[in-house]
Amino acid sequence: MNSHSISVNVGRAKNIRKTIIWQRHQSLSGQFIPSAVTQAKRLFDVLAAGLGLLLVLPLFPLIALAIRAESQGPVFFKQLRVGQSLPDRTDVFMMIKFRTMAQDAEKQSGPTLAQKNDARITRVGNFLRKTRLDELPQFINVLRGDMSLIGPRPERPSFCRRLEQQIPYFTDRTYGVKPGITGLSQVHQGYDECLDDVKNKLGYDLSYSLSLTSVYNWIKADIGIVFATIKVMVLGRGQ
Repeated sequence: MNSHSISVNVGRAKNIRKTIIWQRHQSLSGQFIPSAVTQAKRLFDVLAAGLGLLLVLPLFPLIALAIRAESQGPVFFKQLRVGQSLPDRTDVFMMIKFRTMAQDAEKQSGPTLAQKNDARITRVGNFLRKTRLDELPQFINVLRGDMSLIGPRPERPSFCRRLEQQIPYFTDRTYGVKPGITGLSQVHQGYDECLDDVKNKLGYDLSYSLSLTSVYNWIKADIGIVFATIKVMVLGRGQ
């Protein structure tokens, strides 16, 4: 995907999103994603996450041992994240993943975005991030219904409040869409390091929302993202 096509998608996404927002306030249902897509996506999430969790469970004790061998602290990292946005509420949930930073990494600095060569990230954590293995416990979040396998990256509430003031329609990126373990923005850009990164990822998130207009378009988009995710994991291009 070249930069021109990305900018066109972002512009088109914003225009359609404005229409969606207006329609949302005119209707309590606010359903711009067909129910067939929502139901099929949830069924796929449950089946794939259940099977995926069974397949990767043998890796959990190995990863846990590696984490504890390098640094003290819990194996798992839990943090409050913003979930799906609906007409009458915005869900929040406790996301779980393998710990990749030193314990109490933000005790002094407070909430901050991860940076390249971030000193807070351990050596084991760096490997887990590059291969995306740190996100395997999020299969549990998917089974609980907090997340989807594919969707926008779940953000922290404090970041969402701040970014909504700087980027119009930012919080609407999860309107009717659950955040995902992987997604279009995650495989194309990785983690956010600055405001420009967030703006670019917003375009990807909105473009993904536009693919949920039919079951065929959803399947086509998700297949592409799945293969792109596998490529990121195998080549160690995660962040």
